[in-house]
Amino acid sequence: MRYLWAALGLICVGLAIIGVILPLLPTVPFLLLAAFFFARSSSRLHSWLLSHPTFGPFIDDWARSGAIRPRAKRFATISILAVIGVTTVLPVPVFVIVIQSVTLGLVLLFIWSRPNG
Repeated sequence: MRYLWAALGLICVGLAIIGVILPLLPTVPFLLLAAFFFARSSSRLHSWLLSHPTFGPFIDDWARSGAIRPRAKRFATISILAVIGVTTVLPVPVFVIVIQSVTLGLVLLFIWSRPNG
């Protein structure tokens, strides 16, 4: 079972790294999942993730107070607005744009309601 947890953790880290580049793939939720999986599989990988200079602070902020850093909030907002902008230019049905806008609006509401890290 430890190997399964470790593999899932590594997959989540990979998805988080991809999420840094792709605008709509979330980074921090995958890092939180990776921390969860590594805590159950490998203390070495868990320690590595928590002490990582880029990833560690996001996990620590969330674990301590459910906080998201203002820079991450701004980046998420810009990414979401870009995705909605691109969608409105493409030949996408209006109901899809409405569903996407409502869903992403709720995501932004959640993000901005979190305390600052």
